[in-house]
Amino acid sequence: MADLWQNAMDHAVAAARRAGEVVRGALQDDRKVMTKSCSVDLVTQTDQKVEQLIIQSVKDKFPTHKFIGEESVAAGEPCVLTDSPTWIIDPIDGTTNFVHAFPFVAVSIGFSVNKQVEFGVVYSCLEDKMYTARRGRGAFRDGEPLQVSDQEDIKQSIIATEFGSNRDPEAVDKIFSSLRNVLCIPVHGVRGAGTAAINMCLVASGCVEAYYEMGIHVWDVAASSLIVSEAGGVLMDVEGGDVDLMSRRILAANKRTIAERLVKEIDHFSPPRDDAPLPPKQ
Repeated sequence: MADLWQNAMDHAVAAARRAGEVVRGALQDDRKVMTKSCSVDLVTQTDQKVEQLIIQSVKDKFPTHKFIGEESVAAGEPCVLTDSPTWIIDPIDGTTNFVHAFPFVAVSIGFSVNKQVEFGVVYSCLEDKMYTARRGRGAFRDGEPLQVSDQEDIKQSIIATEFGSNRDPEAVDKIFSSLRNVLCIPVHGVRGAGTAAINMCLVASGCVEAYYEMGIHVWDVAASSLIVSEAGGVLMDVEGGDVDLMSRRILAANKRTIAERLVKEIDHFSPPRDDAPLPPKQ
């Protein structure tokens, strides 16, 4: 099986590069914007085109594998993670960035077997940086090993987070309450690239000490979660328990002490799970 998964990972890297070429090319054209759950939850034809490109290339090579894709789920496909080999795809992580040509956009491909991520590929298209990890074999950026920061003092740390697309006032209040609490620890600063996958790769790279968010999806973080852990980082839920990729909540950090300190400051809430049953069709 090991050789088969390596073949799959090599295919994922190649597919991510091809997808990145499509994304870069689309930036030169008019980017037709549509919406999904609300007016700030954006999708473009490029998102859909890239996802289909990746899925079709995988189907051709691995016809028995399953998929969880952001745009497929938005179109009504179930978001269910089984024990079967499953590709978890975000064709453009950072769609709002893409729409505005803000220069952080990623193609994210995670691969799960027995509900465990076996490899992750995150391609930062506009930076032309390829992040990869294979379970038990380390994490890399363009072939160079990654290692999380060795900073143990949260007051000398940079923390990454995002505001997401949820505009429900209660959720927004909790997001800003958390931000205020974290800033007032105090930390050196709070940053956000506009993409969960890249934020987590920055944790893996040692550029920031931690990243947390409530409202992300499994396709945003499946690949990068392994990249963080293989770079020596820790993953947990924002309340301090084990991370659940379907919960839409995550905390990634360089050290457990940093993560546990942040847990005390996060005003948590629970978005609807990714694997919640779909409402019955009318």
